[in-house]
Amino acid sequence: MELENSEQPVVMREDNKRRRRRMKPYCTASSLSSTELISIEFILPTSNMLIDIASNCTVEQMKGQVWMRAIERNQNSDFYHKFTPDQFVLQYQKKGQWYEIYDKHQVIQTLDCILYWKVLQKKVGKIHVVQKQKPTEEVQEFQKQLNYLIGYDVTDISNVHDDELEFARRRLVTPRTIEVSCRDPKLYSMHPWTTSKPLPEYLVSRITNNNIFINIHRGTTSQKVKVSIDDTPDLILQSFFTKMSNKKSLMNIPEEYSELDFVLRVSGRDEYIVGETPIKNFHWIRQCLKNGEEIHLVLDSPPDPKEDDVQKEEWPLVDDCTGVSGYHEQLTIDGKDHEKIFTISLWDCNRKFRVKIIGIDIPVLPRNTDLTVFIEANIQHGQQLLSQRRTTAKPFTEEVLWNVWLEFDVKIKDLPKGALLNLQIYCGKAPPSTTKANLQSHDPANSDIKSKTQLLYYVNILLIDHRSLLRTGDYVLHMWKITGKGEDQGSINADKLTSATNPDKENSMAISIVLDKYCHPIALPKHRIATDAQGDRARAEMPNQLRKQLEEIIGTDPLNPLTPEDKELLWHFRYESIKHPKAYPKLLSSVKWGQQEIVAETYQLLAKRDTWDTSALDVGLTMQLLDCNFSDENVRAMAVQKLEGLEDDAVLHYLLQLVQAVKFEPYHDSALARFLLKRGLKNKRIGHFLFWFLRSEIAQSMHYQQRFAVILEAYLRGCGKAMLQDFLKQVQVIELLHKVTMEIKLVSAEKYDVTPQVITQLKQKLEKLQDSKLPECFRVPYDPGLKAGALVIEKCKIMASKKKPLWLEFKCADPTSLSNETIGIIFKHGDDLRQDMLILQILRIMESIWEEESLDLCLLPYGCISTGNKIGMIEIVKDAMTIAKIQQSTVGNTGAFKDEILNQWLKEKCVIEEKVENQFHRILGTSRCV
Repeated sequence: MELENSEQPVVMREDNKRRRRRMKPYCTASSLSSTELISIEFILPTSNMLIDIASNCTVEQMKGQVWMRAIERNQNSDFYHKFTPDQFVLQYQKKGQWYEIYDKHQVIQTLDCILYWKVLQKKVGKIHVVQKQKPTEEVQEFQKQLNYLIGYDVTDISNVHDDELEFARRRLVTPRTIEVSCRDPKLYSMHPWTTSKPLPEYLVSRITNNNIFINIHRGTTSQKVKVSIDDTPDLILQSFFTKMSNKKSLMNIPEEYSELDFVLRVSGRDEYIVGETPIKNFHWIRQCLKNGEEIHLVLDSPPDPKEDDVQKEEWPLVDDCTGVSGYHEQLTIDGKDHEKIFTISLWDCNRKFRVKIIGIDIPVLPRNTDLTVFIEANIQHGQQLLSQRRTTAKPFTEEVLWNVWLEFDVKIKDLPKGALLNLQIYCGKAPPSTTKANLQSHDPANSDIKSKTQLLYYVNILLIDHRSLLRTGDYVLHMWKITGKGEDQGSINADKLTSATNPDKENSMAISIVLDKYCHPIALPKHRIATDAQGDRARAEMPNQLRKQLEEIIGTDPLNPLTPEDKELLWHFRYESIKHPKAYPKLLSSVKWGQQEIVAETYQLLAKRDTWDTSALDVGLTMQLLDCNFSDENVRAMAVQKLEGLEDDAVLHYLLQLVQAVKFEPYHDSALARFLLKRGLKNKRIGHFLFWFLRSEIAQSMHYQQRFAVILEAYLRGCGKAMLQDFLKQVQVIELLHKVTMEIKLVSAEKYDVTPQVITQLKQKLEKLQDSKLPECFRVPYDPGLKAGALVIEKCKIMASKKKPLWLEFKCADPTSLSNETIGIIFKHGDDLRQDMLILQILRIMESIWEEESLDLCLLPYGCISTGNKIGMIEIVKDAMTIAKIQQSTVGNTGAFKDEILNQWLKEKCVIEEKVENQFHRILGTSRCV
């Protein structure tokens, strides 16, 4: 049986027609027979059938067999002749929920329903064969709304060479549904912003007898009350109502109302002080204490949790067994009748991996036609190069053909999941007086030609797909162009890891390749974690001298690259290294991921990670395992599991890095994507910033549009109607202001030229905008606690900068605000703001460290800090910004800082600054690849 190729391979253009012709997929039938059978009752639209199914056949083959039986049984009915199996889905029930058997390539014996029936000791299970339904108009309109918010059409599959996009959309239904059903509707609607960190000593010193005063407002009246900082909001309300039992009319409180009918909200802000958390642990309370401001709270009715209702899912759930390939023992051909084989284990494939390079095809040639090109093909896992091959150099024309096989020194059985086939096109000047014949025989691998050439285009393809199947067949991949120097250069190292292809098919370089085809699907088996009896002996045999050397390696700075000798030592004494959590990034970077036996040993090793699991959470250490160096799903999932202990405040703290780290996941559906989805659906504040972080990446990063769009759609489908309406207003405001900004740039071309006439035009445009299209109020994107209302047009202006940012001021839309201050927003188009966000994040980290050291920053704005040395605060800030700039300029490189600058910075700093530097390291694992 030939493997059905669902990717619909593409062939090269012919002559000058410049059109690409598609080839039809092909497959042949195979008899279904096996010694191991599973009895299943199929509930069809017309009748029920009990069929014995071969346990090692695929879902697609099972569906075909059911269809043939149905046709044989219903010969007088034309129902099964009018439809095809693809027009029906397979569903089963589990614990009251409907699940769809979604993966057509999955082997029957690995299905979740089969395992579930075995647990229930059911001899015969039921599968319902249900006709696919067209989406209703309501569903289609909702999808249009989601696509508008996302800024990308997730239903468009024109630029995908497999079904991973739809596959991930379906897989993420289940974690989303679980999180929505488990969250507390009351807490979710009010999203209290709290922390568990101890109150800094300098704030404690400002509090008399552990008590503070708060002003509780109701309408135009207020009451000042003294409360303990350890009191909870519920206790404060209860005490307040007890004191006001005979004075309710003064606060305009109906007599029949009690404390159960109200909540406390910050005056002028959509920020609630609710729950069982002591009032001292609310960020707003601490902010007021820090700034020496009075605390003003509003006695308000709680929001209606029904406003956060979620649109009913039109899809059934998909279980987490979807895409599982099974164990080697289930898939191996050894000892089995080859006529009864339906899927082959990857570990049975002993031949070397190879790829056939057909050629390249470019719509428009570079201006310099006196060039030669060659293709470099790499197999890599994360940043680890497993093998490399190159073609010969040929003259650069519109169509260059090689038609050669490149064989790598990596066996197919050793290909790890997440491995990329990286194809790069290099060009250089043609050697003088060289004939075409000897030019084509020139081998760039055996010369220094690469040092004299330039990388022009690249593209990647995952060798093991999202279903754990080895890719086969013909592909035409549209390549990415290497950007020149400029603002886009900062993300090139992250972009070069993408497995997406260029959506601009008409104008991009295309490369045609062929991967070996097989008569059966080739599946990467799941690893069985076996015990290793040699582990304890290996620990005991380690000499003291080597132990000391190992400890020195473990203690080295994470930015210092490991030598081959260091890696060899770490792996040799891996059972000793596994005892030290700080050794994990170094140890796992020493693994040879291109050797299946070593990967299996690594999983055995990680099964003994008790020290890691029980150690205190070190966010920086954990996030190192999520950077570009690691592509193994199990390693990354282990890191994410550790991050589950982060409280919401800390998730917000590192959200920028976590979103960037999604780029380094091999597949759309990942443990990290699910973690972000879970935390965003649980807390509105996290969800708000998650929305904007994801949406900004979709808008500016074509390389990862689909991945971020899938995650954002999953979030929007579960965030609730109230959040959707908020996002709609924000996106509308952003689009309207973007239009104004572009119009202003056209009439103000000079870099710093902002004439009175231009400012007048701006105010006229803003007046027109406010009178017609601008929403009455909207949530401020950088602070979801603020709601902006009407523009204060007389205060708006254009800033004298290259990008012509707009300085905008809005009235506060909250009538309970006690201040007449406006809400200021700088609207800027054309800059990558991640570097600015990174600097702000660094300053927040510095502030948190200073607070932990009990330093009162408000009293020392320009003073000196004494902890053994005296260093000016401004100097520290300058150093922080310098480090951030260096970090930004070396994005994605493993050596993120220039040693001399970093060393000089470290030598001059005191104890506190060293702690700041340690915090830098904690975020560098991913932020350096932003």
